[in-house]
Amino acid sequence: MPILAAEPSAYPENLLDELAVTDLERRWWVVYTHARQEKALARQLHALGVPFYLPLIPKVSIVSGRRVKSLLPLFSSYVFVFGDDDERIQTCSTKRVAHLFSPSNMHGITRDLRNVRSLIDSGAPLTVEARLQPGQRVRIKHGALLNVEGVIVSRRGGDRLVVNVDFLQQGVSILIDDFQLEPV
Repeated sequence: MPILAAEPSAYPENLLDELAVTDLERRWWVVYTHARQEKALARQLHALGVPFYLPLIPKVSIVSGRRVKSLLPLFSSYVFVFGDDDERIQTCSTKRVAHLFSPSNMHGITRDLRNVRSLIDSGAPLTVEARLQPGQRVRIKHGALLNVEGVIVSRRGGDRLVVNVDFLQQGVSILIDDFQLEPV
């Protein structure tokens, strides 16, 4: 049972089906919010009448021995706003926005968001996939090596985590799967 009633993840409901295709005066804006402000921003946008999409997925947790279902943002810190310049300014004035990006391919992002919505609606378990590139600094997010930081390198047909000792200008590496890592 959820603690609070489910809030809309898209406003208006026909945003991805009709509005994003027919309204030529608005454009997509990808909003990167301050930490844990996605749902609060969505509530404010809804109150202002600004069209948005916030993909939410269910998560079940155990709190005080009880199963609690909550809805969490699929993409942490991201909200997709479909608005004109005035609505973009209203969005920025909420003081919940860290960065605002404008994608170059409006039809492509509409298609991608529809695909995401379809996956969420299917009810299948989802995993966010981040592309980890060789040379990217990462941290292990679970297991015996929790919070160990290093750099990803591709070597011998697999991805390896390299942990450097800068003072010695040497390091060690282990074979690792990208699902165990998060960017730093």
